[in-house]
Amino acid sequence: MAEIAAIFHWPLSELAAMDLDELSAWHTQALNCFKRMNRE
Repeated sequence: MAEIAAIFHWPLSELAAMDLDELSAWHTQALNCFKRMNRE
């Protein structure tokens, strides 16, 4: 959840309302964003 909140600036209340599948999908999106932002 921390990765999602850090990348998308979402509050814990938004994340807590999501089910595990939705959190997993957003985690993947956050990871992809992080990788794009930190390319050399």
